[in-house]
Amino acid sequence: QVQPVESGGGAVQAGGSLRLSCSVSGTTLNGYAMGWFRRAPGKERDFVAAISRSGVTTDYADSVKGRFTITRDNAKSMVYLQMNSLKPEDTAVYYCAADRTIFTGSIRRGWEAYESWGQGTQVTVSS
Repeated sequence: QVQPVESGGGAVQAGGSLRLSCSVSGTTLNGYAMGWFRRAPGKERDFVAAISRSGVTTDYADSVKGRFTITRDNAKSMVYLQMNSLKPEDTAVYYCAADRTIFTGSIRRGWEAYESWGQGTQVTVSS
């Protein structure tokens, strides 16, 4: 079973940038689509971004489209989330998750599809 571990969270002012990293251990990464989710205080877990096994296909929540970029490096078993032009409403705990799939181009938004989750990393954006 894969085990994602997030890092790179922190505190930043509005308009700033952060790069989250997700290190995945336990198996080769290329059998998994990967996703980033977030949970703000008092809110549900929300989809942020996802990337297919091959890295060719990506998907973003409307709220982050154009500001966030998800990438992956299968050789290093790493997934990244580059976050630019951060806003206070981006404040949340960010989670990396793995979705085992046989389809190289498949990506899904529903958190129920993801079998393995990291412990989360806090991102705080001040105005």
